[in-house]
Order: sequence, then C-alpha cells, then structure tokens
Amino acid sequence: MTTTKRDDADALRVLRTLEDHRSSVRLRAALTAGTTPDPRFVDKLVERSAVEPDFFVRDMLTWALTRHPVSATLPGLVREVRSERARARSQALHTLSKIGDRRAWPAITPALLSDADDEVARSAWRAAVVLVPEGEEPALAALLVTQLGRGERETQLSLSRALVALGEAIVPALRAVAAAADPPVRAHALATERLLRDPDTGFGYAIEEAKRVVALCGAPAQGDGERDTRDEG
Repeated sequence: MTTTKRDDADALRVLRTLEDHRSSVRLRAALTAGTTPDPRFVDKLVERSAVEPDFFVRDMLTWALTRHPVSATLPGLVREVRSERARARSQALHTLSKIGDRRAWPAITPALLSDADDEVARSAWRAAVVLVPEGEEPALAALLVTQLGRGERETQLSLSRALVALGEAIVPALRAVAAAADPPVRAHALATERLLRDPDTGFGYAIEEAKRVVALCGAPAQGDGERDTRDEG
C-alpha cells in the first residue's frame, strides 16, 4: 500500500511538472515519464506536445511517448494530426514517424501532405516515407511531387529527402513533373533526381545546376541530365 501511494505521488508529480513554467523542469519531467513509463502519462504527454514551445522539451516528449506501448499512444497521436493547431499536427506527425508503426498510415492524408503550414507539411512528408506500406511508394511519390517548388530552400530540401527515401519509385513521377511544370518546379524535380542518382551531391549545388539547365534549355533535361538541344537551333 505504501509503495502504491508513493508511485501515485510520483506520477502526479510528473504530470504536474510537465506544466511548470520553467523549461528545464518540464524537460526533467518528460525524461522521467520516458524512463519510467506509465499509462497515466500518455494523454498528458500528447497534450503537452501540442503546445510545448521549447524544441528540446518537445523532443523529449516525443522520446517519452516512444517508450510507451503503441496501443496506448497511437489513438491520441492520430487524433492530434487532425487538430486545428499547426504545432499539434506537426508534433504528432513527428512522433508517429519516430514510432514507425504502419497502423498510423491511414492518418497521413493528402491534406496533411499539402498542409498550408510548411512545418506540418514537412513533418507529414517525413512520416509518410516511414509509414508507407510496401507497394504504395509510387502512389505516395505522385502525391509528394505535387509539392515540388514549394517554399524556401529548407522546405525544398526536406521534400527532396523524403522523395529520395522512396528510391526508384519516384522516377516516373519526377519525370512527368519535369516535362510539364513551371521552371521552379522543373528545377526542383531535376535536382531531386540528381540527389537520387548521386546522394553525395549537395542540395544547394543540385538545385542551382538544375536551374541553369532549365534556364538554358527552356525545357527539362532528358535522361541523365543532358541538355535537350532540339529547340536551340
């Protein structure tokens, strides 16, 4: 009985300190929640992840959730990806990618993959390539390429990395986009295929080179990046 009361008191202390105004205290509470998993922590960890302003605390909250049974964490996280709050969606997607359980795949909707918030979209892209069932990579690639050319370089790099993680399944979708899209989108498609072929190529170099190809040719490069000179006469 004494042990049970002490355990209850410890659990209540963790739940309370996850709301502390000091980030260092919240960080320790999240660490404790992951070190000594308890079903009572799950809802609070998910709830706190949705509003936590400190990056390091959010990262620890995600780790703590990965330490709990998937059967306990999955329902709350799937619910959060439909939240109206961008941070809640982004963090839930990030945590689902770390858990890596493909039962969460149905939660990765086209709406999330094209979310208006860049951080949410990036989290969705990362989660999607981890959770996609075998054989559905081409369909996912077809959705992801609709986002080519979006945002600043960091966002574009994130999308390219997600696509490259799908492997050769992305090539037909990339080439279809490169043949018909606007110049910034064509350049992003060409750069992504370059990264697939040569992973050691830096994204900055690949995108600048792709922009030059598009600008010089007025059309996407063919095959392995050679210039198409049919219209240059």
